[in-house]
Amino acid sequence: MSGILVHEWLARHGGSENVFEVLSQAFPDAERFCLWNDSDGRFRGVHETVLARTPLRRSKAAALPFMPSVWRHLPRRDAEWVLCSSHLFAHHARFRGAARDAPKLVYAHTPARYVWAPELDGRGSGMVARAVSGLLKPVDRKRAAEPVSIAANSAFVARRIAETWKREATVIHPPVNVSAFATPVTDLTSAEHEILAGLPPEFLLGVSRFVPYKRLDRVIEAGAAVGVPVVLAGGGPDEDRLRALAAEVREPAMFVQDPSSRLLAALYRRAHALVFPSVEDFGIMPVEAMASGTPVVANAVGGTSESVVDSVTGALVHDWTRSELTSAVERAVGADPNACVARALEFDTSVFVDRITDWVATQTQTRGAASPIS
Repeated sequence: MSGILVHEWLARHGGSENVFEVLSQAFPDAERFCLWNDSDGRFRGVHETVLARTPLRRSKAAALPFMPSVWRHLPRRDAEWVLCSSHLFAHHARFRGAARDAPKLVYAHTPARYVWAPELDGRGSGMVARAVSGLLKPVDRKRAAEPVSIAANSAFVARRIAETWKREATVIHPPVNVSAFATPVTDLTSAEHEILAGLPPEFLLGVSRFVPYKRLDRVIEAGAAVGVPVVLAGGGPDEDRLRALAAEVREPAMFVQDPSSRLLAALYRRAHALVFPSVEDFGIMPVEAMASGTPVVANAVGGTSESVVDSVTGALVHDWTRSELTSAVERAVGADPNACVARALEFDTSVFVDRITDWVATQTQTRGAASPIS
């Protein structure tokens, strides 16, 4: 059965890109479309929109007001279904030709956070962003009524879809390549071996972009609470503030700049625990850490509460106070590594492929109307 896969823009790395890669493997005969492809060769043969031929591809913020219109004017195609991988406006997609009347399905990473949930994403907090989001919300909700079915990447996102788009959603957690993290890393470079050799014997790990809303300051606070050094892996504009905070609390902190996937896997395996404080729609990194046998201290709010099992594969934190952090780290480090791996396997790529292909097959047999929340 021929279909079309649609994605926002494509970058070299990213959680949504990982999902799109697995979707491409699950539906190898499907044509693929995106706004623009900046994946440096990771994704080949993906059709781009008119925005790819403009300077706007270099600025998502500048391109954002044009995206809804661009998605509504896609070329003529003949397809039996359209599946949109959406975290902004890809679910607005509409083709000309027979594909226009084909059942449209949406795999929603989230309704656009900086439109619908700016409190969780600093990009939506500015005056201009708030004004634009006020104009986009009615259009976005209208387009979200078009799909015959929506799948959300977590129950947390499904609740947001119900509140914002007024739609029900099936929960299909995103794929995690568990085997890539469940086996020891053997192909590190000499420079990466040097980084590992310089690590403290015990440490708490934080991994993400260095931006305020990822709350890596809480990783440093957790280290100070239990007297354990911290390693922060990633990069971004918040690095100077994080270094200053580490110096202020006098807790040793080591920064690993933009680690490769190999080095990240090795960091997971060496860590006492991964501390993951941000409110995420799902949170793939905690599952990767558990696949390595490493427990996770995670926020009890958000998608991480659906993967981390308190006192079994880590600890869930409600209030990030010193006393609760101390208790959480103690609960986490007592976790059985085998239990962590077993939990991670429940989110393996094979599980996602089975669920997503069954969902598409089931939903495209019936061209029923959308099911809004009353």
